[in-house]
Parts: sequence; structure tokens; C-alpha cells
Amino acid sequence: MRVDAVTLFPEMIDRPLSESIVGRARTEGFLELGFVNPRDFTEDRHRTVDDKPYGGGTGMVMMAEPVYRALKKVRKKNSFVILLTPKGRRFDQAAALELAEKKHLVFICGHYEGIDERVTPLADMELSIGDYVLTGGEPAAVVVIDAVARLIPGVLKKDDATVNETFTGGLLEAPHYTRPGVWRGKAVPPALLSGNHKLIAEWRSGTARELTAKERPDLAGPVPAEKKPGGRSKGFKK
Repeated sequence: MRVDAVTLFPEMIDRPLSESIVGRARTEGFLELGFVNPRDFTEDRHRTVDDKPYGGGTGMVMMAEPVYRALKKVRKKNSFVILLTPKGRRFDQAAALELAEKKHLVFICGHYEGIDERVTPLADMELSIGDYVLTGGEPAAVVVIDAVARLIPGVLKKDDATVNETFTGGLLEAPHYTRPGVWRGKAVPPALLSGNHKLIAEWRSGTARELTAKERPDLAGPVPAEKKPGGRSKGFKK
């Protein structure tokens, strides 16, 4: 997959995505990441990319023309352009799966008070990662690229690594445990130590539904009585 970002601050995206799994994906060629800076498409000696908003108000607004020219530089026939904006579609795992099917993603990252609204029609999708204010679109781009990159075939070494995890199927993932079997008086649920794959699968499925109903009822309905899992250690909270 190829990903380009239209951004005034490439390092804000490049550095976080140079480590761990995504960094390895770039090194191994699963993900190509490029940047184009609107400042390179200005015509004045100050390389001006922003100006005061019409109608007054605080802050500065990114000008449409430099962003347009930067986007034109990287946009291809198969490109899918994403404008990161608070009014966009809420980003979730379903959106990540959709974007992972694309061959070329282009992210437009606003900064300051945002981008001239006349840029919006240039995007194929408006996307938001949540109801809060960031310094710019760059941190949001990092979040989306990270979530999408791990879904690219070959990035995660186990083929089923993305199958049974949080938000897959609309549920939180069941809790995880590792050695030792008892830590500070808290024991691993017996089902996970049984060696019985069917029992383990039932425990994880039931626990996922129970956990989702308790912690994120907006994702799923209440857990049916007959599906509530057994064998959980008392007093242990994730």
C-alpha cells in the first residue's frame, strides 16, 4: 500500500510510524509512506500557507491553493483522498477495514484553525478520530495509518492475528493473561489453563460479550443469561 500525507509537518507523522510493527512494514515494503508539503507550492518569499479568517476570529486558516497544488502533485487515478476533520465520519475498525482495501491513500492534514472549506470537495472521505481538538491533522493521520497498516496482508506475521480482537464483530476482546498462573494472589481463569480448545473459545466468546455489555453497552446489547462465562477469577479487573 502507498500512503501520502499533505502536511506542513511531515516529521509529526514520519517519526511515530518509523517504529515497531509499522516501521518494519515500511522497511519490508508492505507500506510506502510519502509526504508533500503545501509550503513547496507557494509563490511568495515567505512561503505563506495561511491567512486571517474572513469574518474575523482567532487563529489562522490554511489557504486553499497551496493545499490544492500539493494534493494535485500526489493524487493518481486510484487514489483515495481523506480529509481529517472534526465533522467527518467517526473512525472505527470498520472504517479501517474499508481503507485497508485501497491501493493508495492520501491524507490531507489541516493545522492552525483548519483549511479553507473550499478544499473539502476534493476529498473522497472526511474522517474524524474523536470529539476533541488536536493541534492538527497529523496525530489523527498517525492513528488511522497505524490502524490500517496492521491490516495489510503480511504486516502481522500470523494470518489470523486480526480476526479475534477488540471491535471485531462489534465486541471488545476478552482479557489476556500470561505467566505466572497466579500473580499477587490473582489467578488466571481456569478455562484458559484447561487445554480444552472448545472450552477456551467459549470462555473468550462469553467473556467478550459480558465485558462489552458492562464497559461498552453502546457496542452490543446485554449478555444472554445462558452465555455468561464461568471460571473468572474474583477481584481481577482488566
